[in-house]
Amino acid sequence: MDPSQLYEFLEAKTLEYQKPEFLESDPIQIPHRYSKKEDIEISGFLTATIAWGNRKSIIQNAAGMLERMDQSPHAFVLSANAAELKRLGTFVHRTFNGSDLKAFILGLRHIYKSYGGFEPLFARYAQDDNLQDAIVQVRRHFFEQPHPARSEKHFSNPGKGSAAKRINMFLRWMVRPEASGVDFGLWNQLSPAQLSCPLDVHSGKVARALGLLDRRQNDARAVRELDASLRALDPADPVKYDFALFGLGVFEKFS
Repeated sequence: MDPSQLYEFLEAKTLEYQKPEFLESDPIQIPHRYSKKEDIEISGFLTATIAWGNRKSIIQNAAGMLERMDQSPHAFVLSANAAELKRLGTFVHRTFNGSDLKAFILGLRHIYKSYGGFEPLFARYAQDDNLQDAIVQVRRHFFEQPHPARSEKHFSNPGKGSAAKRINMFLRWMVRPEASGVDFGLWNQLSPAQLSCPLDVHSGKVARALGLLDRRQNDARAVRELDASLRALDPADPVKYDFALFGLGVFEKFS
């Protein structure tokens, strides 16, 4: 496939999958249940945090997290008392358990009370062409409060070589325009041009098959390589092609 054919192919597949119907089977449906900015951010962050494994299970367990917060995640983060936090103890999604959820709630409380939320903190550290260093710095602030060491593995660190798929997905949700009915376009202090593709086994296989990615490991170096390829296609909104890569991999088994 020559460059012009590749561009047309990915544009068509992006349009095919970037539709409101995408919400029906995707974890992004969880933050779409809310209208308040902070509720969308918090429910989106927590949903993205557990977004690995079976998508039906992710959606079910994300809903269970929010039930424990009385469907008011921002209010719960800011003011839950010890008895209310104890309700989180029975939560389990794969290796993310109740102690991790409590640590993340307290980390979020620290972010909102000390820094005004995620958006201004990411904007403080953002570079013109990526947010990977910003993820490292926001993660550092997130864990400034006492927390179980085990919980740190659930907030990926690009500075240690991680592809940080889930946090890059969360950033896509918050930053990309809402016009398609999928992402939210909530954060005006950041640009879609700064985003990185949420690289996982599905998108990685498709990217390699299409010649967008040579590196075999799905790690931070692969994210940088894929970023360069996607920005060559659309420097203003490279991560829109996440829909094409994901759809081709999950729904069409493209290889």
